Amino acid sequence: MKNRAALIFGYNDYALEIAKNVTYEYENVYLYSLNSEQDILRNRSCFEVKSFDLSDKWDDLNENIDIENSIAFCVLEDSAENIFLTISLRSSFVNLNIIALSNNKQTANKLQMAGANKVIPLVQTTAEMISEMLQKPIVKDVFHKILFESGALKIAQVKVNESNCYIGNSVSDIDWSKRYGIVVLAIVNEDMSSEFIYSSKVKHHIVSKDDMYIVVGYETDIKEFEKMTGSTCD
Repeated sequence: MKNRAALIFGYNDYALEIAKNVTYEYENVYLYSLNSEQDILRNRSCFEVKSFDLSDKWDDLNENIDIENSIAFCVLEDSAENIFLTISLRSSFVNLNIIALSNNKQTANKLQMAGANKVIPLVQTTAEMISEMLQKPIVKDVFHKILFESGALKIAQVKVNESNCYIGNSVSDIDWSKRYGIVVLAIVNEDMSSEFIYSSKVKHHIVSKDDMYIVVGYETDIKEFEKMTGSTCD
């Protein structure tokens, strides 16, 4: 008997988040990776990671998946590969529901032409999420207190020194809030530009000497964080 499934092509933060959210609707969730050996080794999710190739004929899907009642997500990080994948899936499966993620409007147009049923621009999605957050009264109140009032919550820039116990660990493996009561908002690059801590690039960042983090929390917690991690606060 063929399975109704969610097919997620690409192994990254977006793919894992999609998998978590569709598992309630689709009993069978399959992650497909172009870099299968590497991704299988570092897979920490509860989902099986399978290999695929952009030249695949999709025989396995034809044999085992109920295509008309399944859904495919194209979330490869390379735009050209994502477009090629969409074309390949659409040419093989006329009735497959395909959802693709794009980095910009130009890529979104190409994905639509390639046969995606729906395209979700990542920049637009992120902007909408931030907009929705800022419309919530509690979020607006917290930001106002941090930025404009002399409340207990503070924003600080914390620099990691050579004695930091987390040097060598991935940022995503550290529960800063649970351990220290602070929230890490961003990491400051060498050129003094900053990146949001939950971006896919920063999530895989390895803590190293002289890293600079933008954190928010109560002043006492920030100072304790500074003390316990061997960091200095500028």
